[in-house]
Amino acid sequence: MLLTDEQLHAIMPALPKAKRGVFLPVLDAALTEFAIDRPARVAAFLAQLAHESGELRFMQELWGPTPAQLRYEPQSTLATRLGNTEAGDGKRFKGRGPIQITGRDNYRRYGDLLGIDLVSSPAEAALPELAFRIAGLYWKKNGLNQLADEATAAAFKEITRRINGGFNGLVERERFYAVARETLGVPAVRRGRAARSRKPRAARRRVFERGAEAIRAASTRTPRRMS
Repeated sequence: MLLTDEQLHAIMPALPKAKRGVFLPVLDAALTEFAIDRPARVAAFLAQLAHESGELRFMQELWGPTPAQLRYEPQSTLATRLGNTEAGDGKRFKGRGPIQITGRDNYRRYGDLLGIDLVSSPAEAALPELAFRIAGLYWKKNGLNQLADEATAAAFKEITRRINGGFNGLVERERFYAVARETLGVPAVRRGRAARSRKPRAARRRVFERGAEAIRAASTRTPRRMS
C-alpha cells in the first residue's frame, strides 16, 4: 500500500474517518494504476486534490442552477465547447470527481479511455472507484508525475497552472504540499525552475482537458461550487 490511513488523515484532517476508510483502497489503486507511485508524486497529487475537493469532502458540483450553470445548456457557446447537445445536459454532465470533469464530451473522452460508459451513467464519475481513476488519468496525461519528481517550488507551481489554468489557491495548495511532503518523507522543496516551464509557451503541449478550461474561458468569475 502506497498510503496509510494515518498519512491520509495527517494530510487531510478534515476528511472524516468513515470516508477515509472508503476512499483509501480505491485511492491507493488509482495511485498504482497511474504510476503516482513515489512519495514526491503522491505528495503533489494529494496536495492538489485536497485543494480542489475540499479535502475530498466534495465530489460533485452543487447545482442551482446558477446563471453561470445555465450557460452549460444548449444553445450556448459554452455548451457547444463542452459538447452538451441535449436539454438537461448541463446538470447531467455537471462537474464530478476530485478533479472535476464537466460536459458530455469530457465524460465520453474519459469513459472511453477507462473502458466505462460514462455518457449513459454520468453519476458514476463521482463514485470513489471511478473518481480517483479519472483524477489519476488527468494527472498522468498532463505529465504531472514528471513535474512532481522535480520536487521544486517552480514545478509545483507549474502543476497548479496545468490543473487550474492559473494560480488560484496557490497558497493553500502549497500548505497542503508542505504537510504532504513532511508526512511522506519527501525532502524540503527545492528552489529552481521547472524543466517544462523553461520552454517557450508556444512549445508546451496541449493540456489534456476536463471541461474547466472551457468554463474559465467563458467567464472570469469562479463558475461553480462543489458539494
